[in-house]
Amino acid sequence: MKENPSFAVIGGGSWATAIVKMLCENLPKVHWYMRSIYAIEHIKKEDHNPNYLSSVEFDTKQLSLSNDINKVIKNADVVIFAIPSAFLSNELEKLTVSLEKKIIFSAIKGIVPETGLIVGEHFNQTYNIPFENIGVITGPCHAEEVALERLSYITVACADPEKSKMVAKYLSSDYIKTTTSDDVIGTEYAAMLKNIYAIAAGIAHGLGYGDNFQSVLMSNGIREMRKFIKKVYKMKRNINDSAYLGDLLVTGYSTFSRNRMFGNMIGKGYTVKSAQMEMSMVAEGYYATKSAWELNQKKKAKTPIINAVYEILYENKNPKKVFKKLTEKLD
Repeated sequence: MKENPSFAVIGGGSWATAIVKMLCENLPKVHWYMRSIYAIEHIKKEDHNPNYLSSVEFDTKQLSLSNDINKVIKNADVVIFAIPSAFLSNELEKLTVSLEKKIIFSAIKGIVPETGLIVGEHFNQTYNIPFENIGVITGPCHAEEVALERLSYITVACADPEKSKMVAKYLSSDYIKTTTSDDVIGTEYAAMLKNIYAIAAGIAHGLGYGDNFQSVLMSNGIREMRKFIKKVYKMKRNINDSAYLGDLLVTGYSTFSRNRMFGNMIGKGYTVKSAQMEMSMVAEGYYATKSAWELNQKKKAKTPIINAVYEILYENKNPKKVFKKLTEKLD
C-alpha cells in the first residue's frame, strides 16, 4: 500500500459527487469517471455537476475527469465504485485494465442483479480480488447533506484495518466523521437491507399509517436485519451501531431517501413501472428486495417485512391488504 495513494471515483450521480467532494478536501487530485461527456464538459466550464448536487462547486484543477473507465482506473491505486448496482456489470464489461492490484471500495448500496451478490462478494468471486483488498463505505449519510456540509458520519469497513483507516482518513473533514469496521459483509448487507425497509416505510406512509406505526416498523426492521445478516455471515457485531441501525433510521425517515420516496408512491397507488419512470434516481431497494427474498429461501430467516415488500413489488399484491396482514406480525 502506497504512502500517498491515488483515488478514483466511478459514477456520476449524487453519491459519487459527494464522495469526490469529500476526497477533494484532502487530495490534490481525484480521478473521476462519468459516462456523460456533457456532464464532464459542464463541470470543466461551470465547476459543478449539472445533474446532481449542483450546489457543490469544485476546483477543477483537482479533478481528472474522463468518460474512459480504463483510463481512470489505470491511474488509481484505490477505486471507489459509486454507481447503481443495476448498472455495475455493464460498466465492468468495458474494462481492459486489470483490477488485480487495485484496492476496491464499494459505495454501492445494493445487489448486483446478474449474480445476486453484494458488491464485495461480486468483485471477489467474479474478479478474484481478495477480501483484504475490498472495502465498503456506508452511512448513515445522505449525499444531499454532504453537499450542504452538514455534520455526517461514515463507516469504512475492510478486512485489512490499515486500508480502512487509510480510506477513512481521506474521507474525513470538519463535517465528515469516520469510523472503521472489519465487518465488510455485514455492513454491506445492512446497506442493502435498509433500502428494503425504507421502501416499506414509504409504502406505510403512502397508505396513511402514522408515526406510531412507523416506529414499530423500524423497530421490527432492525431486529429482522439482525436475523438476516446473522444467517448470511455470523460474527460478533453490534446491530445498534451507526452502520446498521443509524443507516436504517436515516433511510427510513429522511425526505432525501429515494427508497422511501419510491415506497410512498407505491403506497399511494402507483405501479412499480410508473413510480420508476417518474423518479429521476434509481431506488436500489427494488432490486435488493428480490435478491434478499431469493437468498432467504435458502437461509430461512424470519423476515415478514421483506416478504411483504416482495409480495407488493414482484407479485403485484394489493399494498393495503399486504400491510394489513403485516401489522398482525409486528410487535
